Amino acid sequence: MASENFIISCHDLAVGYGDEAVLSGVNLQISAGAFLPFIGPNGVGKTTLLRTIIGFLSPLAGELLHPFGSRPPGYVPQVSTLDRLYPVTAREVVCMGLYPRLGLWKKPDKTMNNEVDGYIERFSLTHHAHRPLEELSGGMRQKIMIARALVSGADVLIMDEPAAGLDEQSEFDLVGLLHQLAKHDGKTVLFAQHSIEPVIGLAEEVCHFSPGRIHITPLAELLEKRKLIIRQEVKNVCH
Repeated sequence: MASENFIISCHDLAVGYGDEAVLSGVNLQISAGAFLPFIGPNGVGKTTLLRTIIGFLSPLAGELLHPFGSRPPGYVPQVSTLDRLYPVTAREVVCMGLYPRLGLWKKPDKTMNNEVDGYIERFSLTHHAHRPLEELSGGMRQKIMIARALVSGADVLIMDEPAAGLDEQSEFDLVGLLHQLAKHDGKTVLFAQHSIEPVIGLAEEVCHFSPGRIHITPLAELLEKRKLIIRQEVKNVCH
């Protein structure tokens, strides 16, 4: 694939907090339109790398290239930072995503309002649009936060464990929605994810994290290695 199709490139990148690197020697190339789960346990640097890619953290060393231009990535945090005491409705939260396009004082026009309502309808939230955000389920709140990121005009979505705290069915539904945004809308979707099961059958590749190591690998290859490990563990127990 031609290098100009890479929307994010990391070369010998080190990321962390202060002077302490959480990950170093990171070399990744991520194509536009990728659906790429960041798979791994807690503490291996998934969130740190995502926060560096989006610009919340500065690289400690190496090179990070991301020609986002006038459309910065849309970020969906693990937990909404909205004040739960603030009387804001689900639709109003989505409209907040228009601020990068409007500024604080301009009002959205008819086209923008239709865009907001279109995402709300697409995510099956029309009947909940005027309910306070805090009254919605975790899965609904995450969809609202994703819609907020999308109406900003972002072509890249970066999410820190968007399925955290959701029940199994809601987790699978949410990951399916993210896959649809990549494959049908052409969005580049990067998200941290603990379990691998929800992405089976959807992701062709995953960004696999283990202590001190990170690499993009075909999902089928990772699953095969996992089977071999399980077989060896069973063999050790039985003998």
